Amino acid sequence: MDTDTTEAARHFAAKLRFETDPSDVKAAMDAAERFVLVDTRGEAAWRQGRVEGAIHLPTADIERRAAELIPAGMPVVVYCWGPGCNGSTRAALAFSLLGYEVREMIGGYEYWAREGLPVVDDDGSGTRAADPLTAPIGSIVCDC
Repeated sequence: MDTDTTEAARHFAAKLRFETDPSDVKAAMDAAERFVLVDTRGEAAWRQGRVEGAIHLPTADIERRAAELIPAGMPVVVYCWGPGCNGSTRAALAFSLLGYEVREMIGGYEYWAREGLPVVDDDGSGTRAADPLTAPIGSIVCDC
């Protein structure tokens, strides 16, 4: 197998520049880093459960409403359902076309919740037990 290591390095560096994951987002929130976390799913999904601290802006509304909700120059992290959904990719594209610095939270809401991170729904907030297939028990850091 022939691999162009320079091209591979560019690919993976770009991927890390434009993607993040639930544990890194949680660490950035805890460190009070400057960004807005955006749940890009529809109303029913939002009511069912969301990342605590996220704002709700469905992908279909980004072009029309982003400027009223998120100041220009504010970095944005978007998420949708999970790895089987490309809604957050569409949302990231919409934000980038509007000039926002944007990253996509891979794993989406599914992996946020499965890692035992704080969620909220219309009945209140809480956490789920971490799924040992997605996160080390008792830690949000996988040391990878």
